[in-house]
Amino acid sequence: MDLGLNGKTVLVTGGSRGIGLAAARLFRAEGAAVTIVGRDPKSADTALKSLKAGDGPSADACVADLATVKGRALIADKLATTDILVNNAGAIPGGGLDRVTDDVWRQSWDLKVYGYIDLIREVLPIMTARGNGVIVNVIGIAGAEPRYDYICGSVANAALIAFTKATGAHTARKGVRLVGINPGPTQTDRLLDLYKARAEERFGDRERWRELLGHLPFGRAALPEEMADLVVYLASARASYISGTVIDADGGAMYG
Repeated sequence: MDLGLNGKTVLVTGGSRGIGLAAARLFRAEGAAVTIVGRDPKSADTALKSLKAGDGPSADACVADLATVKGRALIADKLATTDILVNNAGAIPGGGLDRVTDDVWRQSWDLKVYGYIDLIREVLPIMTARGNGVIVNVIGIAGAEPRYDYICGSVANAALIAFTKATGAHTARKGVRLVGINPGPTQTDRLLDLYKARAEERFGDRERWRELLGHLPFGRAALPEEMADLVVYLASARASYISGTVIDADGGAMYG
């Protein structure tokens, strides 16, 4: 099935690892030119080298801290020629109200909530002026199923779900689609570090981390590539009637 992505230009934030990098690889495999954005120069360079392995359209990397106005300004020129924006940056620490400090709240929201919204505010006039474009927000299942022990992330994700639904219904009238996905537990470096630490605490063996995910309907966490498949499909011409929708992709865990 032709996804209609050949020749498109894509910008993926948080693109140096995990879901972002998996999505960047898949977009390039579908014929799109890809720019990834990350905060760490070494990680961005490593990711770019892996993207450029083999034949394919152009690939580029930008190093920018999207939690800052200055960092977001660094990619303004890339946004000017972007057909598809994937907002994916922003790992928010866990903890309840008694553990999350003022600085963590503000830094986390500056990167994820305001980072997503500010990039959309920058790119939306460009897309609406030409009458087409797609924005995919990678949000998180905690926004739909909030947890006290992830209070900062739950509230941030809930805000982005509301923003995506409300704004996506409006942008469709101008030829621009805005959609989102809520990944459940996904086998990224961050999840592995978290669950290996929990396995060490519970079992005294970091390598037993998979046992802590056995309660999930599929008996495991999702692979980044499985989330990337959904991102790329939603960005494609095959999802042309979808906007203002946020898809829960947790393997049915919320109903299990």
